[in-house]
Amino acid sequence: MKLSVPGRVTATAVVAAASLLIGGSIAGAAPAPAVAAAPDIPVAGVKAHLAQLQSIATANGGNRAHGRAGYKASLDYVKAKLDAAGYTTAVQQFTSSGRTGYNLIADWPGGDTNQVVMAGSHLDSVTSGAGINDNGSGSAAVLETALAVSRANHQPTKHLRFAWWGAEELGLVGSRHYVNNLSSANRAKISGYLNFDMIGSPNAGYFVYDDDPAIEKTFKDYFTGLGVPTEIETEGDGRSDHAPFKSAGVPVGGLFTGASRAKTAAQAAKWGGTSGQAFDRCYHSSCDTTSNINDTALDRNSDAIAHAVWELSS
Repeated sequence: MKLSVPGRVTATAVVAAASLLIGGSIAGAAPAPAVAAAPDIPVAGVKAHLAQLQSIATANGGNRAHGRAGYKASLDYVKAKLDAAGYTTAVQQFTSSGRTGYNLIADWPGGDTNQVVMAGSHLDSVTSGAGINDNGSGSAAVLETALAVSRANHQPTKHLRFAWWGAEELGLVGSRHYVNNLSSANRAKISGYLNFDMIGSPNAGYFVYDDDPAIEKTFKDYFTGLGVPTEIETEGDGRSDHAPFKSAGVPVGGLFTGASRAKTAAQAAKWGGTSGQAFDRCYHSSCDTTSNINDTALDRNSDAIAHAVWELSS
């Protein structure tokens, strides 16, 4: 998540909630098949990706920042996994601060390309550390969800697209470049963009973006089913890659487990953890390594991502 906070975008687009067909009302009509539930996302798989991102950072000056070798190696790792899983991948190049940056876009074959559900995360770290919670956590969970789509040979009604953004830490540069280079017709085809930036904070909270009502409800209902209370996300408003999509009129949503803001006593009472301490004491620091992850939060949020991808693309 980037450090500076631009003004909050106030326009909110409302996505039409996709309803499930629950059987024909005409006598003799066969009931429509139920949409398959999302699979459980193995947290061990997500953590295996985080271990690889840590190894990449360690081998490349301790970070995976924009324009550095560690970022490109991270992108190559994710791309190789997706290519092997049957995705159509594309690398989008841009320039920021005199360095070349890259976005990775992966499309799952099939589905209505006039109705695109996107899930994305920024893949870059700051220069001061490996960026394993910020934002290896979101990147790894989105990757493992994409691989789960392949393993299940999921064939949703809508078209699925996954994205990993570059140079988020420099001001949402990669995602803004992507949105700005879409035609108005292609922007209109995106029925929802889901953003995941920091979903394994060690002193975790459970925050849901309140931008689009239908997407927000999808996530909140999922956590209600787990018996986990949620709060509206405010710390990251306008500070991550959903912002360019929202500015362009695309319905957005997402999840977050907290950054430098301190957990209150009331939040500690309902979520556990330590009150008065930051959700992530290693935010933008060298200690944001694989030891800076709350496995329970990572597991719950990874499963929530898959739930939303399956539900919103049906």
